[in-house]
Amino acid sequence: MPSISSKKPDPSGHETIDVIGAREHNLKNISVAIPRNQFIVITGISGSGKSSLAFDTIYAEGQRRYMESFSAYARSFIGNLERPDVDKINGLSPVISIEQKTTSRNPRSTVGTVTEIYDFMRLLYARAGEAYSYLTGEKMVRQSEDQIVDSIISHFTGKKLTLLAPVVKGRKGHYRELFVQIRKQGYSKVRVDGAMQDIVAKMQADRFKIHDIEIVIDRIAPEAKDRHRITQSVNTALKEGKGIIMVLEESGKTHHFSKFLMNPKSGLSYDEPAPNNFSFNSPYGACPVCTGLGVTEEITEDSIMPNKNLSISRGGILPLGEYRDIWIFKKVEAILKRYQLTLSTPLKEIPKDVLQILMRGDDVPVAVPSVKYPGTEWNTRFEGILSFLQKMKDEGTDHMKKWVDDFTVTKVCPECHGARLKKESLHFKIDGKNIAQLAELNIDELKKWFTGLEGRLNEKQKVIAAEVLKEIRKRIGFLLDVGLNYLHLNRPLRTLSGGEAQRIRLATQIGTQLVGVLYILDEPSIGLHARDNIKLINALKDLRDIGNSVIVVEHDKEMMLACDYLIDVGPGAGRHGGHIVAEGAPGNFLNNKSTTAKYLNGEIGIQYLKERRKGKGENLILTGATGNNLKNVDLEIPLGTFTCISGVSGSGKSSLIHETLYPILNRHFFNSRTEPLPFKKIDGLKLIDKVIEVDQSPIGRTPRSNPATYTGVFTDIRDLFAQMPEAKIRGYKTGRFSFNVKGGRCETCEGAGLRLIEMEFLPDVYVPCETCKGKRYNRETLEVRFKGKSISDVLDMTVEEAVTFFENQPKILRKIETLHEVGLGYISLGQHATTLSGGEAQRVKLATELSKRDTGKTFYILDEPTTGLHFQDISHLLDVLQKLVDKGNTVLVIEHNMDVIKSADHIIDLGPEGGAQGGRIIAKGTPEEVSKNPAGYTGRFLKAELAL
Repeated sequence: MPSISSKKPDPSGHETIDVIGAREHNLKNISVAIPRNQFIVITGISGSGKSSLAFDTIYAEGQRRYMESFSAYARSFIGNLERPDVDKINGLSPVISIEQKTTSRNPRSTVGTVTEIYDFMRLLYARAGEAYSYLTGEKMVRQSEDQIVDSIISHFTGKKLTLLAPVVKGRKGHYRELFVQIRKQGYSKVRVDGAMQDIVAKMQADRFKIHDIEIVIDRIAPEAKDRHRITQSVNTALKEGKGIIMVLEESGKTHHFSKFLMNPKSGLSYDEPAPNNFSFNSPYGACPVCTGLGVTEEITEDSIMPNKNLSISRGGILPLGEYRDIWIFKKVEAILKRYQLTLSTPLKEIPKDVLQILMRGDDVPVAVPSVKYPGTEWNTRFEGILSFLQKMKDEGTDHMKKWVDDFTVTKVCPECHGARLKKESLHFKIDGKNIAQLAELNIDELKKWFTGLEGRLNEKQKVIAAEVLKEIRKRIGFLLDVGLNYLHLNRPLRTLSGGEAQRIRLATQIGTQLVGVLYILDEPSIGLHARDNIKLINALKDLRDIGNSVIVVEHDKEMMLACDYLIDVGPGAGRHGGHIVAEGAPGNFLNNKSTTAKYLNGEIGIQYLKERRKGKGENLILTGATGNNLKNVDLEIPLGTFTCISGVSGSGKSSLIHETLYPILNRHFFNSRTEPLPFKKIDGLKLIDKVIEVDQSPIGRTPRSNPATYTGVFTDIRDLFAQMPEAKIRGYKTGRFSFNVKGGRCETCEGAGLRLIEMEFLPDVYVPCETCKGKRYNRETLEVRFKGKSISDVLDMTVEEAVTFFENQPKILRKIETLHEVGLGYISLGQHATTLSGGEAQRVKLATELSKRDTGKTFYILDEPTTGLHFQDISHLLDVLQKLVDKGNTVLVIEHNMDVIKSADHIIDLGPEGGAQGGRIIAKGTPEEVSKNPAGYTGRFLKAELAL
């Protein structure tokens, strides 16, 4: 092992992190010395053991040692973490892991909240924001007691005035006790709804009307010499009016003054602003209609009755379905009969008032003939279909809520129009912009706005904002450093790719400026265009240069060549991997004979068809897409080709494909209710017969989901076990071999194989079940065997082993072989969904779709399918996709990987930049044609790639 000197002498005295005898998962008792305070890349083909070494060994041991530093009392709440299967690790620093799977699913978690930029902006607006009236748009003012007195004397000298203290504003009630209390305090007059009245015994107002009540404090004709008296009266009025005073002229005109923020004309006042007034996660700041989400979920008549040409009996009302002899249809029939209508009447011919009764119900009893007692009728009230669905949405079981979701439409909040905050908060401005408008700017535009802001602030604001602006600019700089200039602060975290979420966490970590830490990252380059890669590499080097060790699990060529030390794990996947096959500084590494080294030095490469397909000569044409940053885009996709959508991050690829094209196709083929972004028209839908989107969302959120259940192969495996002689003798049916229902499963863990341990201060952890030891089933079920293996043994098999094991079971083999074809030979059939990366989950979905019979007219949409793939795996994946196209299908791939882009038949490049500077198609054609186009960055990188 070559010795590598650190850039800075390490204060710990250790030059390396020594991992000795690592055997976690498929690691083969390996030992490796990883240089400290260096930028290290661990690579290797998918499933070779990279993550087992980086996360399950080094990170797990670092976390365990951190836990051990807690007191015994604290550990009693947390429990003990299991020691990874390793003999010894020396020279380990405190470890911070930045993984892909840590993205929050909470809609309240945004780019702004997680980077703390929004928190600092809230502080800025609370302390330096200027308030404006939402009624008149005029600037709000706050005045001290002396200023109010000065104002009264200067503006109303010699005029007869009445000083009023408002005590009730726009509220119902009789206020008998209030009048008694005012009288006891020595006041004799009040103004009720604009009329002066003497306070008399048993005085009260109309309790059902809305009232404004003010106490008459004093009557004055202001003169400078009366300042002392006016000051006392104003003081009393402010005290009784809780900081607000009204001045009434003889003509009846009123003027408002306040110690708080107030509009002198309308009398509108705001509470003193605090940071939580600008938080959409706080009841003090959130819009009351959407509770700070910016959208509302509604059950609408259109979502329940999408096709009004149908009758009720033909399924016109979706929640009811087609006619059945059940109670609800008898009720509906009875209501229609009342208006001389039938269940066969098309919905469009039913009068609106009758439809309203069906939707909302009414109080008129509905007479339904009794089946049990002929000649009698049941009189019941009909609550209405819409009302029933709303009740189920609010109070129903999880299953019912999921059913109601099918009829729910998400709309922009009508109150805040998506701004998330209440109207008072939206009328605090700095340099003419409110906080919600800033949250909608992308990071590039936000930087421009904050640049030179001091010159647009007054002296008081400058002093207040100085330190806050420093923090905001610093954090914006970190986001720009990791290539996230196209995001905006309001972007929900759950809509980000794994790579984007990781880079946000990386930017946050750079901001902490910690030293002496070991950072472990999992493929941070996912979703990043080749142009932005250099920014990410520089950010990682900055993290190293301040005195940290950085380990990155990565497949990216540029990242490997830019690191200080490269470790290749292999040579194969699963049981064929787990060895260190090559290591060293990149210059020395290229001389190795490992597969990775051969790809890096150009000895072998990913082959592509020199002859590009022309397709079927027919196109799918989307015209006038204008959603998000798209600039009236016309998209033309040649059918029967392998088409690639490319462009820098934020150029509009997802807006065009995921949020416009896919929802249009999904609505056409499957009646989806997801609204596409605005577009003019689409042509060519008749030329395809179904659409399949394969994205990176998890295949399940609990350990019960796994590749076998998701692909459907587990049903066939259970059927096979139920056919075994032992199963027939015992009377076991297919359900006996399910771990989701009672009977054959272990009841301690209810078939999960794991038990959830809820941690008090940390994320929940899963531990193997102590009864079944992770096998999921009870002893009797495990006694049924096929070729010597129990059903639990089958779930523990890798896909590669299962291909051989089930070679004589064609139905099972077909589904397992597709998993193997997409490069997932190393995962086990029963691997918990929670442990799969985004790329692995996507390939499980792809395999599921591939195992179905295709029609030759299928339209496939894939989002960065190369996520988590080594060069060799990309080659296998491209073979699978090319086979799909050869059968006549169309494959549309959103991709940054140059190996995929150069293999496409047709490229559509968006750009030229991200955000507002993007949203246009700047190049299209074959890879050769695009490489000659100087307009975009993709062409330049493609030119270099095709020259190799």
